[in-house]
Amino acid sequence: MDIRRTILWMIFTFSLLLLWNNWQQHHGQPSLFAPAPAPVAQTASADATGRADLPSVAQSGAANVPASEAPAEGQEVHVKTAVYDLTFDTLGAQLVRSELLKFKNVDETTGIIPWVKGLFGIHPPQNAGQVMYLLNDQPGDMYVAQTGLVGAPQGQSYPTHLTPFALVGDGPVNKGDITEIAFEATSDQVRVVKTFILSENSYDIRVRTDIFNLGDQPIDPSLYLQLTRDGHEPASTSGFYSTFTGVAVYSEQDKFQKVTFEDITKNKASYIQQADNGWVGMVQHYFATAWVPQQGVVRTNQTLSLPGGLFAVRTIESVGSIAPGAQKTVESHLWVGPQDQQAMGAVAPGLDLVVDYGWVTIIAKPMFQLMIWLHDIVGNWGWTIVVLTLLIKLVFYPLSAASYRSMAKMKLVGPRMKHLKEKFGDDKAKMNAAMMEMYRTEKINPLGGCLPMLVQIPVFIALYWVLLGSVEMRGAPWILWIHDLAISDPWFILPAFMMLTMFLQIKLNPTPPDPMQARVMMIMPLVFGGMMFLFPAGLVLYWCVNNTVSIIQQRVIMNRLDKEKAASASS
Repeated sequence: MDIRRTILWMIFTFSLLLLWNNWQQHHGQPSLFAPAPAPVAQTASADATGRADLPSVAQSGAANVPASEAPAEGQEVHVKTAVYDLTFDTLGAQLVRSELLKFKNVDETTGIIPWVKGLFGIHPPQNAGQVMYLLNDQPGDMYVAQTGLVGAPQGQSYPTHLTPFALVGDGPVNKGDITEIAFEATSDQVRVVKTFILSENSYDIRVRTDIFNLGDQPIDPSLYLQLTRDGHEPASTSGFYSTFTGVAVYSEQDKFQKVTFEDITKNKASYIQQADNGWVGMVQHYFATAWVPQQGVVRTNQTLSLPGGLFAVRTIESVGSIAPGAQKTVESHLWVGPQDQQAMGAVAPGLDLVVDYGWVTIIAKPMFQLMIWLHDIVGNWGWTIVVLTLLIKLVFYPLSAASYRSMAKMKLVGPRMKHLKEKFGDDKAKMNAAMMEMYRTEKINPLGGCLPMLVQIPVFIALYWVLLGSVEMRGAPWILWIHDLAISDPWFILPAFMMLTMFLQIKLNPTPPDPMQARVMMIMPLVFGGMMFLFPAGLVLYWCVNNTVSIIQQRVIMNRLDKEKAASASS
């Protein structure tokens, strides 16, 4: 029983730790349990492009890439597809706003959620329920995609993201399911044409950069692809569970790495990496942007802090020598949209890793693929969660059966345990000896109810991250009052049901002989249920189904034991 008491105290302590963790997150502190940012390579002496003719980061602060401030003003140009409403600025041909037409801002203005969150000082944004945007260029809400050339000889300049561009032709050109829009600019005998190629139903934007040498001397420019944003959290960020907002970089050599804005600010992540593959991006819950240069071309990836509280991640690649009168074309991809793992993985190797499952990735990845397969059959993400939970329970049924059988036997000998406690009083040595003898006689393993559950914990954690990180849950309805599995149950029906099922499970389990243990067990539903009130409905749905099936399994096994006991007594 000392072991059981230890396990109970561990569970209770872990529950309190979870509550403290959620409270800390609500007040802006990092989570203790989220997948941690990977360590990043640091280089103090290399310049931002690996080229000797460019200033170092320490000298320029932007590796010859102009700072964000610019006196010139541009004009806005709009392009619309089935998934996008994009806004380009002719100043630098920057992509300065992207409305994602198939996604809306989180709307938690119904039910009792607004009242509960109001108690914590959390109020719904004014644009709740409207079409959401990812990129934007407003003060205090800056997040843009930029490109340009660096490496000009002393006294000359190349077109950058601060150079005025002109629209080529009359505007966007539609070619069936493809829309193209091009901008051009000339600076010091170098002409650049940026062409953005959009597919009607894709978030993968092809970007073609044509570079013309109009002078009489060879040029050797480098192309930079850059994402710039401020460090604010998205409006939909929850204070009750942890998600990552920051920089992500991937290469086959260094694999997937995350860099927080805080580390960049504190110079803990002066990231400079050379590779000939991979991508750079910005990540937030459910959504991401990423520049994917040509694979097989050497480039330098870099993160840095810019004036005005801005942060940038960029990749810079050498274009090579361009002879007088010649031109070169550089192809790249720009992803701006949801963290669609299948679609992103098709754009570039490793791009699907923006959905980071941490140390349970080896379990979570196959589980997500199973969910996709189930959804193709079921057609509803809520029912997909239900079916997935049933399949998991089926796979683990032998372990669960062993656990429930052990707990049922413990409950049957409960009166004898109470008698032993009364008989031996405070003599714990004799009491423990008598209990071990009883366990041996009745063939009971005192750890039989706990160990099978411990084996399943990694699977449950993996499923937690899958449900929390899958953009497919966002805006997905289930039934009746559940209109979005990615937000809290507006009427708290699922959390209340979860608490009820937890109470029923406790009643089915043997009552601990120690009154303190019994009180701890009765508090557990309140602790876990309270945590789930503001968690996404999809997560709570999983726990409700899991608990309900567990109760059914436990009742069936207990009934079998009762019949076995009655049969042995009659014989």
